[in-house]
Amino acid sequence: MTADAPTVPHPLQPVDENWQRGLAIVSHPDDLEFGAAAAVARWTGQGKQIAYVLLTSGEAGIDGIDPAEAGPLREREQRASAAIVGVSEVEFLGLPDGVLEYGVPLRRELSRVIRRHRPEIVITGNFHDSWDDEGNALNMSDHIVTGKAVLDAVRDAANRWVFREQIEQDGLEKWGGVREVWAAGSPRARHAADTTETFEQGVRSLEAHEAYLRGLGSGDFDAEEFLEGFSRQTGARLATKYAASFEVFRLGLF
Repeated sequence: MTADAPTVPHPLQPVDENWQRGLAIVSHPDDLEFGAAAAVARWTGQGKQIAYVLLTSGEAGIDGIDPAEAGPLREREQRASAAIVGVSEVEFLGLPDGVLEYGVPLRRELSRVIRRHRPEIVITGNFHDSWDDEGNALNMSDHIVTGKAVLDAVRDAANRWVFREQIEQDGLEKWGGVREVWAAGSPRARHAADTTETFEQGVRSLEAHEAYLRGLGSGDFDAEEFLEGFSRQTGARLATKYAASFEVFRLGLF
């Protein structure tokens, strides 16, 4: 009997960078920094406009700090982190950390966000049940809820008859200009962005979450070591030194 041959990861294709306005929507401060921020730095360096929208302030994310103190602290760290990668517009929706719920209210809120920002590309995080194909690294509810709601809200924002009060009463317009939604860090990723030149910015953006990182495990988390491991593996599949992976959802809004 011969042993099964090891599975070789499939090559990744470059994401389409022919766009100008992007919007990143994630659950918590630090979600983008665990891999995607270096790609954001690449795109802002190309002159693209990218805004961040955080559903929560991450107030339940530091065990040793009460949420009333942790929320404002994490917002400050997120703004500093975003600035490192060239993002100046950071918005917090103030939803409760750890207990986000999928449903029409969240879709309505995100549709409003998309109609205001009018992006061509929307970036979110992995919203599958796990971070790996085998299901051994379970994802968390907030991430799953957020990504699914983002996909639906993109379609909602393009339909004038869905959440029509935003158009008829609030002065917004429908927005069907989102071409793709990119989920960073998905185990089903087939695309990636070369982050070789902006890897260090990505490291510094993660390190800016100083209070949060101190609360991880023994408190000696090494941001550079962590990001290098994933970025180098992804880069090998893109034929670059470092890269960030994305699952691409193409939207044909009919």
